[in-house]
Order: sequence, then C-alpha cells, then structure tokens
Amino acid sequence: MRSLLAAIGFSLASTALAQAGDAEVKAAQNTIEMQMDAFRAGDGVRAYSYAAPTIQNIFRTPDLFMSMVTNGYPPIRNPQQYSFGAVEEAANGTIAQRVMVTGPDGKEYEALYQLQRQPDGMFRIIGVSLKAANTIGA
Repeated sequence: MRSLLAAIGFSLASTALAQAGDAEVKAAQNTIEMQMDAFRAGDGVRAYSYAAPTIQNIFRTPDLFMSMVTNGYPPIRNPQQYSFGAVEEAANGTIAQRVMVTGPDGKEYEALYQLQRQPDGMFRIIGVSLKAANTIGA
C-alpha cells in the first residue's frame, strides 16, 4: 500500500513539474509570437520591448534594434510563416526554442531563440541565431 501511495505521489509530482515546464515554454513562445507580431506590424517600440536588457544595452533605441533585425535577420523581420520546433529548458531560467521560419524569399530557415526569465517574471529574448534549414534534396 505504501509503495502504491508513493507511486501516486511521485506521479502527481512529475505531472505538476511537467505542467510548470509547459507553462514556462508557453510563456517563452508567447514572447516570440508577440515580437513577431510587432515586426509584422512595423512596431519597433513594441518589438524592442521583448528584447532582454542586455540586448537593449547594445542597441540603445528601437530604431537601432529594428535596423539590426531588418539588415541581419530578414526572415525574422518579415516572415511568411513560422512554427515552433524543439525546446530545451535550462535550470537557470533560460529556454532555447527552435523556430522554423519561411522568409520573405520563400526559403526555409531555422531560428534558435534564447530566452531568459527576467526579475519581473517575464521571458525576454537574449539572442537569436539563424541558419538556412536543412531540406532533403536541397
């Protein structure tokens, strides 16, 4: 009987941890979606607000930030579509989220977003790497 109760307790604890992880991932994905919406709307101030303070310190104004994104990340700046892929959570409040993006050129790209929970509890983007997606026959 004790082993059954222990197994039920462990199962409930595992489920609670998985749900907490799911909530974290959803919150990080929401940050990415909101920034993508801001990019599509041409709203640099809003897009900039989803960047972590470390990124904002590098690109001191929304205009500088948008210029960097426009020139260096056109598939992210103006995606035709995107979808979420694999995600990894680190113990330090950091989430790595893969995003498959169809760029304005119609080509497929893979973006790896790094997000970190900030002191206010919100996830902000601390970095993005972008590469052409591997496709069969390409």
